[in-house]
Amino acid sequence: MASNVGDMAYAVALPWYVLSSHGGVLLLGTVLAAYGVPRTVLLPLSGHASDRWGPWTLMMAADSVRALATLALVISAATQRPSPAVLIPIAVVLGAGEGLFLPGSFSIIPALLPAGELQAGNAISSSGTQIANLVGPALGGVLVAAAGPVLAFAVDTASFLLSAASLAGIRHQQQVEASAGAVTGPAPAADRPGPKPASVWTVLRTERVLQLIMLINCAANLALGGLDEVALPDLVDGPFHSGAAAYGALLAAFGAGALVGTIAAGQMRPSHRPALVGSFAFLVESVALVLVPVVMGVGGAAGAMVLVGAGNGFGNILTITAFQVWAPKELMGRLMGLLLVTSFGVFPISAAATALFVHRFGPELFFPVAAAVLAAALLMALSQHSWRDFPGVGDAPSEDAPATMAG
Repeated sequence: MASNVGDMAYAVALPWYVLSSHGGVLLLGTVLAAYGVPRTVLLPLSGHASDRWGPWTLMMAADSVRALATLALVISAATQRPSPAVLIPIAVVLGAGEGLFLPGSFSIIPALLPAGELQAGNAISSSGTQIANLVGPALGGVLVAAAGPVLAFAVDTASFLLSAASLAGIRHQQQVEASAGAVTGPAPAADRPGPKPASVWTVLRTERVLQLIMLINCAANLALGGLDEVALPDLVDGPFHSGAAAYGALLAAFGAGALVGTIAAGQMRPSHRPALVGSFAFLVESVALVLVPVVMGVGGAAGAMVLVGAGNGFGNILTITAFQVWAPKELMGRLMGLLLVTSFGVFPISAAATALFVHRFGPELFFPVAAAVLAAALLMALSQHSWRDFPGVGDAPSEDAPATMAG
């Protein structure tokens, strides 16, 4: 949560720093690209590194490097105008750090919790991220307005240090438990319900479930990746005849719904068929998407966006938990990296395709088309028994096992 709050403050401060100092949109776009490309490229490589050296090592290294990079940004912003020679290398380092961090951040939870607690653990982690996404932009705006971008960049530096401190606390707690002769964590790989250890490409080629979850992930991100930043603002500005405040309210409505859905999933008893339950939540999301442009103005659209967020948050927790239980421990980082590539790698395509579609047909038609793409992928997956029977926490042999196992 700390590092995400810092990221959101940085996301507000960076455009202001570049544009208010007459750096221009070309420099801003170049800096954003310099951040996004290494992040995407490093995701599969860092997944492999996470499996080899452990997620803790990768996450600590990423936080340490990003703290140094943002400190350099603080110094630069305080002493000079924005310069490509400074901003682009810093953006590359920050993007690479994010690419290193993400697979480990999803892999470390199954390494710390028994299978029966994964759903609640994922909900806690995701709730922290969503709270940060709500609080971070507001904090960044206040900091930039009060003291300029330097202070917001400094908060980002502090957030990476706090994240590193929390990782140090994790390592200390593990050492304490190890010295006490007990280890917490998931069931041994041999007892887990997923495929036995093999190469990641063998698993991708032979496991239908992995193919289906990647298909759903690609379809969802292709359909919805450009919604927030292209279709939704055009809908607000055009047919709704409203301004930035209404756009912000719709984004907040989605965030509030996602938080509610995530908390509900964390409170729910672990399901034996989480992929089935999660798919129905995503179908609710697709129905709510259709309603966004046709209900009564901004107020009705906000209500629909709450449902969109709730279905998304609820479904994400159930499906990611099922995946963590199913995936071989030895391949967890690589498989997570592969899934994250289907998210971040598809986004530029989605943004461009959404812009072309909205320009040609208008924003109202985009929402039902996006909903249809998502629903089609889900219905195709639900037609496969391997997806309907995707093993959940209740199927894991460790479901009734105690949280601590003899070392």
